[in-house]
Amino acid sequence: MAWTYLFFAGLFEIGWAIGLKYTDGFSKLTPTVLTVASMVISLGLLGLALKSLPLGTAYAIWTGIGTVGTAMLGIWLFGEPATAIRLACIGLIVSGIVGLKLVA
Repeated sequence: MAWTYLFFAGLFEIGWAIGLKYTDGFSKLTPTVLTVASMVISLGLLGLALKSLPLGTAYAIWTGIGTVGTAMLGIWLFGEPATAIRLACIGLIVSGIVGLKLVA
């Protein structure tokens, strides 16, 4: 169950990272409320996952999921560049996530 918590914690991390862009410096109420809610849920789920997963592994995977998801959504939603080197680096992060999962 801890891996499920960690996966969803990572998804909510993506939610709050992307949400920050839509808050317009926390001046828009609805995006701000949703962003803060995503932060709380993400950290809560990470805390549950840490009950049985090693800290270093869980934190690296949590941030990795958030990083990859945010980078990909940045390309899709905000027209950020999708250069070969950028995509390759995202692929390296995914490789690290998979590697950590396999050895944990």
